[in-house]
Amino acid sequence: MSYMKEAVSSSDPTETRTAVQHFEVGEDEAGQRLDNYLHRHLNGLPRSRVYRVIRKGEVRINGRRASPETRLQLHDKVRIPPVRLAPASEPPRPSPKLTDGLARAIVYEDDKLLVLDKPAGIAVHGGSGVSFGVIEALRALRPEESLELVHRLDRDTSGCLLIARRGAALRTLHALLREDAFEKRYLALVRGKWELGSKRIDVPLRTDTRVGGERTVRAAANGKASVSEFRPVQFFGTAATLLEVTLRTGRTHQIRVHAAHAGHPVAGDEKYGDAAFNAEMKALGLTRMFLHAHSVSFTWPQGKEFSINTPLAPELAAVLDALVSRRAPSRRARAGGSPKRAARPRAR
Repeated sequence: MSYMKEAVSSSDPTETRTAVQHFEVGEDEAGQRLDNYLHRHLNGLPRSRVYRVIRKGEVRINGRRASPETRLQLHDKVRIPPVRLAPASEPPRPSPKLTDGLARAIVYEDDKLLVLDKPAGIAVHGGSGVSFGVIEALRALRPEESLELVHRLDRDTSGCLLIARRGAALRTLHALLREDAFEKRYLALVRGKWELGSKRIDVPLRTDTRVGGERTVRAAANGKASVSEFRPVQFFGTAATLLEVTLRTGRTHQIRVHAAHAGHPVAGDEKYGDAAFNAEMKALGLTRMFLHAHSVSFTWPQGKEFSINTPLAPELAAVLDALVSRRAPSRRARAGGSPKRAARPRAR
């Protein structure tokens, strides 16, 4: 809800300079990230400039500075500073290839949420040189809906991704995430034979360091609390192990950094992985990082359980087949059933 919005003239006749704007967050806007909220209200302002005005402290929530990731609450008062807006024009749209592919990737929907089996190689949102991600493409497909990401997946990670269709659902799911009542399980192929059994790794991660100008994450005592639970599913001799990983926190690159910290980096991980192991897996047909979000489960506050899973993508299952094929039958060993035969996506 806006209670002050006024455009003033700009020295550039092709631009409009807005006055200070004040908004009150409404029911359908609560739970949104501040950067997404501003991008919608400042239509025509590049996302890079949205980040700039936030980080300069010119945007205030209830009179205080905020970060782009800040989640808005119902009735928050948002101050937006004067900005120069380019003339309105037809906004760019994601390619039909992207939107059609994501439409086919929807494996479940109800009145509260969508679930995608996200393909690897697609970012969940635009930014950092990416014009369109999953959420922008879905909004283009469904312009009448207020779609928001419930959680994130790395660009090179495939699998279950939840999208809220209603503000109330978004707030509920974020509360479940904060309370560790939202279970996310992944499948990861890692280097070597995992001999740690079922292992809980509780190692803080620091996400604000940069190596060569690129953001990276490392284990650090002064980092944020980060907990992952690893369980072996299938062994491939001493070459590799397929693990199921349950996240208890959701830090950037958490599984990848914890796996590397344990001495078993994820196959195909070019940032935290092992180059020789990656080359070995590439020779077996691996063309991406072997990390797949295979299940999500939680219980709605009303008591209804929700659970959904997606099987490994064919290109990942083919790598497991190649690993099995190159081993002598007498050396085959398993710690559990093969995930390649996982059920088709389902929810209850």
